[in-house]
Amino acid sequence: MKVQTMLNGVDTYALLNTISAIQEDTSIANFKFRATNNWIDGALNSSQIKGFYGANQEDASREKAFVFENDEPPMLLGENRGANPVEFLLHGLAGCITTTFVYHAAVKGIKLKSVKSTLEGDIDLRGLLAISHPSDKIRSGYKQIRITFDVDSPAPKEVIKELLDFAKKNSPVGDSVANPVDLVVSLA
Repeated sequence: MKVQTMLNGVDTYALLNTISAIQEDTSIANFKFRATNNWIDGALNSSQIKGFYGANQEDASREKAFVFENDEPPMLLGENRGANPVEFLLHGLAGCITTTFVYHAAVKGIKLKSVKSTLEGDIDLRGLLAISHPSDKIRSGYKQIRITFDVDSPAPKEVIKELLDFAKKNSPVGDSVANPVDLVVSLA
């Protein structure tokens, strides 16, 4: 008999079974996510995301690819035909930390009424445009990203704060943003 317990829209029974399976066979935890991208015109390009490898198999659950168009606002020479890539990074970061927070709240039995976040990041375009002096050490990416969460829950504020700290530390996108990632770029 399968016991199903839903909390915050999460099947905690299935999540706990997934955790248990990974503890028994760590190879299940190895995933490869993929995206393809095609330049269209100017700053406009389109990414397609469909298949991935996980739990020791190729996933075929998606009938159609997700399509995301990246562009720039006019002040950055684009035509606003899509969010720009650094805005998509904020979206990915918000989604990942929120999902990590919600999943772990569910497993701990913490009821959530709502979770909202606001993100803001600072970039100095001199890094991207390579117009700074090397001694300035201006990076191309975000210098800082600030996330403010507004969580409505009957749980004590200190419990929510601990859970947010946990989500920040354990979010895959959060980790990828906060720590160096081996980025390999090659020509086909």
